[in-house]
Amino acid sequence: MLKFWKKKPAEETPPAPPPEEQPLIDEAAAATLAEPMIASVPIETLPIEPAPAEETEAPSPAAPAKRSWRERLSGSGFAKSLGSLFTRHPVLDDALLDDLETALITADVGVAASTELVEKLRTRVSRREFPDANALLAALRTELVERLKPVEKPLDVTGRKPFVVLVVGVNGVGKTTTIGKLARRFGNERRSVMLAAGDTFRAAAVEQLKTWGERNNVPVVAQGSGADSASVIFDALQTSRSRGVDVLVADTAGRLHTQSGLMDELSKIRRVLQKIDAEAPHEVLLVIDGTTGQNAISQTRQFQGAIGVTGLVVTKLDGTAKGGIVFALAREFGLPIRYVGLGESADDLRVFDAQAFVEGLLPERLG
Repeated sequence: MLKFWKKKPAEETPPAPPPEEQPLIDEAAAATLAEPMIASVPIETLPIEPAPAEETEAPSPAAPAKRSWRERLSGSGFAKSLGSLFTRHPVLDDALLDDLETALITADVGVAASTELVEKLRTRVSRREFPDANALLAALRTELVERLKPVEKPLDVTGRKPFVVLVVGVNGVGKTTTIGKLARRFGNERRSVMLAAGDTFRAAAVEQLKTWGERNNVPVVAQGSGADSASVIFDALQTSRSRGVDVLVADTAGRLHTQSGLMDELSKIRRVLQKIDAEAPHEVLLVIDGTTGQNAISQTRQFQGAIGVTGLVVTKLDGTAKGGIVFALAREFGLPIRYVGLGESADDLRVFDAQAFVEGLLPERLG
């Protein structure tokens, strides 16, 4: 009995960790301490792919299939109003065209663009070019695609290193979420990425960006709440250059487009960045909430004047958005629409495709 109790403690003592593992932990901690302003993981770990050994593990449940543009957009106000319109008016007449013009305006396409489009179709109807409503629907789809094709220009981040993307927009449009999704996309393209938490007016924004950095295995440059936004992004650019990062994506404070003082800060950010790189930022992405309607036109105009927008991201098009604002923005400004947000997952930030977008809004045939 006594012998049993003497042996038991020795058997329960866990074996000491292999000595070669400890230096790896010390090196990671030392790297973190050496860069106090960098949150999340060291950049050297970013491009690691899943290890081949994972293939031998028990299979995980299959990921849900990526939903189509049609599935994402069919619930929009644009799709519902125009779909029911052709059902109510199977005969090609002035009543159908008048209601079509009203539906387009109601869907935020804009008065000028809607009138121009319908008058062109009215002329063709008078020439009896369309044998039925399906032919008119096909012509409408073609006209809508033609209006969006000039702004179908994907973002190209090659040619500069680091390529600096400055993300701007008013509060609540989804800037920080868009940045997280961009980080995932660039990472999937085998590019090293760094994020700059330039929204220093809202403490939650910094923490939210750090969370996205941890999810995507991307480092985040941040300072305390209330720090100068231009200073944070300036430090991030310096760090990106020293580390050889491919893409730097910088968040900025959400602001109303009517707040001239905050808009002036965007100009300051540009001036500060150009002390390091005369061409920075290389892309200014304005994030627009697709549910805001014609107010998006005013937002775009003000941000364009403050810092010079070079591309648009239109978010929340899968919900209650009417969808027509995309056509209004294309006609009014001609700015490239880089991405559209069609859902909450990282894969739902889609590169804008004019054909797929219109096909998602309108069916190919009635019924």
